Formats: sequence, structure tokens, C-alpha cells
Amino acid sequence: MSAPDPDTPPVSEEIHLPAPTVVPALTAVGITLTLVGFTTFIEFTIIGALITLGCVVSWIKTARAETDELPLD
Repeated sequence: MSAPDPDTPPVSEEIHLPAPTVVPALTAVGITLTLVGFTTFIEFTIIGALITLGCVVSWIKTARAETDELPLD
């Protein structure tokens, strides 16, 4: 490898990665229960819809909080 060009400024921007979470997996479980409930028992539909709704609300809250922490530049 060659040496970096001396005129190139150093990298000053960090890549933002969200923290690992189980919310996407729980959302998928909730959607699956909702769809299975349409063909089997209404209880599955209700439970799946509640899980999905709770996960989506949590996901949005977390995303907004992480976005607020990012620098404005």
C-alpha cells in the first residue's frame, strides 16, 4: 500500500450504527401471530396486533432518540 496523500484531510465523520435490539424480531413475531390468527383463533390476532403495535412504537421512539443525539453537521 502506498502512503496517504499529505493533502488529504483526516476523516472527521463517524458512521452511526444503531444499538443491537430484539425489536425487529419481536415485530416479525407479532405480524406472524396476527396473520396466523386470521386463519385460526382471534386471540392470536389480538395478541399479535398488540405485540406489533408495542414494538413499532418502541422502535420509533428509539429511532427518534438516536436521531436527536446525532451531530447537526
